[in-house]
Amino acid sequence: MDYSQFFNMIPEATLMLALVIVFLADLIFKGERKHCYTSLLMYIGLLVQTVVCFTAAPAEAFSGLYEASAACNAMKGILTAGTFIVVVMAQSWLVQDEVKRVSGEFYTLTLSTLLGMYMMMSSGNFLMFFLGLEMASVPMACMVALNKYRKESAEGAAKFVLTATFSSGVMLYGISFLYAATGTLYFEDVMSNLTATPLVIMGLVFFFSGLGFKISLVPFHFWTADTYQGAPTAVTGYLSVISKGAATFTLMAILMKVFSPVVEYYEYLLYIVIVLTITIGNLFAIRQNELKRFMAFSSISQAGYIMLAAIGSSNMGVSALMYYVLVYVVANMSVFTVINVVETRGAGTTKMSCYNGLYQTNPKLAFLMTLALFSLAGIPPFAGMFSKFFVFMAAAQQGSFWAYFVVFIALVNTVVSLYYYLLIVKAMYIIPTESPLPTFKSDFNTKLALAICTVGIVLFGVCSCIFDWLTSVTIC
Repeated sequence: MDYSQFFNMIPEATLMLALVIVFLADLIFKGERKHCYTSLLMYIGLLVQTVVCFTAAPAEAFSGLYEASAACNAMKGILTAGTFIVVVMAQSWLVQDEVKRVSGEFYTLTLSTLLGMYMMMSSGNFLMFFLGLEMASVPMACMVALNKYRKESAEGAAKFVLTATFSSGVMLYGISFLYAATGTLYFEDVMSNLTATPLVIMGLVFFFSGLGFKISLVPFHFWTADTYQGAPTAVTGYLSVISKGAATFTLMAILMKVFSPVVEYYEYLLYIVIVLTITIGNLFAIRQNELKRFMAFSSISQAGYIMLAAIGSSNMGVSALMYYVLVYVVANMSVFTVINVVETRGAGTTKMSCYNGLYQTNPKLAFLMTLALFSLAGIPPFAGMFSKFFVFMAAAQQGSFWAYFVVFIALVNTVVSLYYYLLIVKAMYIIPTESPLPTFKSDFNTKLALAICTVGIVLFGVCSCIFDWLTSVTIC
């Protein structure tokens, strides 16, 4: 075995180095210095890691087990930058006495699950893909249960573990069918030997179902609301953005790399799942009065929009998906940053009613929250409008009647999503209350996270060069 091939895995190697450094720092430092130094190391490590991912060259290692394209490295960079925002916004939660002692564990688990996502996206073999998926899922369950003395956190983690275990079993069952039909687990070899036999179709359905659990596609979404509500707000943000982005990119890549010979079968599966996901996510979001559950159903709907890019399996679809995830990172993390600071410094609750009259006491937070919600709803001129436009275009390129029908349903649902996002805006600006949240001052890290997200919401929709660059790396 040629161990020098590990040098082809530069993003994974540098992330592993950062993980070891943070782990040792958490082990060595004591007292007040511990949180300060580990936080600083996380900031530096994630910023350096983002640069490494965006500058890494395409590579292959271990006879095709590992395959990192230019698009894959760019996606790693987007997710790493999103993880940096998560770590920054989490500081106001991590300084609390009841969780301060586990800040090192939070950092270690975050880097561990990010490493699993790297391996999952860079896999060229179903075995490597499954190992990466489990590397990402197991630490995530620990992150959900980090507030172990909260009943909701333990309940959310239990539901996450149970559904993750079930979905992994379903996925392995599907992979075993594909192996039985083709005699190999390598993506290229599976594709070259793939024919539309009943065994292959069953394998495709089971594999898609297993990964659908990870993305929260309907009807595999039942764990999402309870897990999002029970997890710490920073972890909920990480689940809704980073984890979902990695899983959707991986699913689309495998559909293109492996299942392109049976595209006429999985396209109809995509049509049904996308329509159900967007519609049910929107309808259930309207009924929520708890903000984290509201964002859970919002993220289910957003997952349906992201998967629109997979229709047709084109290069434009890949770049549209990457751009959508990039915009979704800044918009969604802006909302979760406000939720986090209100929860930790304000009322200590995530009920939507506590946001009534927020503009009276905290106008800046209300304004930044409004910008983020407008972007998620797809209102111009914010970046969310352009991200939806590109995934609609990618889906419409397929050219069939059903593709146009799915795009039409998605457009109608955009109006519905605008309604329920405006419910929060209405609460902050219009609904009167005699006891609004008290005025409070946000800490530096919260201001930094909101600044990064707001700049992204405004600029990503204006700077066309960003989508052009994503298109260029996709073609490469």
